[in-house]
Amino acid sequence: MKYTDTQPLWRLLTLAFGVLRPPAGGWRISVAIVYGIVCHLTFAAAVLAMMIAMFFGMSQSFGRVPGLWAVVANAALIVQFPLIHSLLLSPRGSRILAKLAPRAFARTLSTTTYAIIASAQLLALFALWTPSGVIWWQAEGITFALICGCYAVSWLLLIWASYDAGAEVQSGALGWMSLAQDIKPVFPDMPTAGLFSIIRQPIYVSFALTTWTVPVWTPDQLFLAVALTAYCLLAPRLKERRFARRYGDRFEGYKRDVPYAIPRLPRSDL
Repeated sequence: MKYTDTQPLWRLLTLAFGVLRPPAGGWRISVAIVYGIVCHLTFAAAVLAMMIAMFFGMSQSFGRVPGLWAVVANAALIVQFPLIHSLLLSPRGSRILAKLAPRAFARTLSTTTYAIIASAQLLALFALWTPSGVIWWQAEGITFALICGCYAVSWLLLIWASYDAGAEVQSGALGWMSLAQDIKPVFPDMPTAGLFSIIRQPIYVSFALTTWTVPVWTPDQLFLAVALTAYCLLAPRLKERRFARRYGDRFEGYKRDVPYAIPRLPRSDL
């Protein structure tokens, strides 16, 4: 394993401290701060909604669509996330993102705008879900404690993988912090350390794990877990095509050495 290093932390801290002494430009700074506040509040709300809703097996939410229409509404909430999420990573999606910020700042703010939309999608999915009212199984006693531990570990793995990939990009901070300082966003290099040295898609895998390590099981949770896991296994194929174009032989070598989603077992010397 190639251990996680401190570079992602120092990049984020350098960006954050730079915001404290930005060059003059009241309008630019104001736009940057507004986008930053919206981004991080939406991100926090989405993560909190996801953690709470899945902890209760999607049995507690604000959705109240009646009858069979609830199935349609819930399916739409699930489908909207992978469709829009993937669309915005395409060239057409880049043009859409460019229209969601002042023209002069759109390119710089693209990662922040993307994070806002992705967070809003997740918030809608988990806050507006209409529960079926059916609970199949609920953990108790030591089983409850063990499953809660697994749920916590899944979230810690997701945070770790996001850090390895570049916390400034994953959180949306890169865009607005760069704009505040009137600098071009500098994207992190292809991640290969930490969890990325074990599998190529640790963010997607840990995201999928959070859907299966819950203490309450309902038809809603099973539907959600299957759908999001399918997305987490298929969507990275598109991401890897972009990496292949961007990094060429370097990515192909990494691809040969590191498995896609399932870690390799240690080889026995016997």
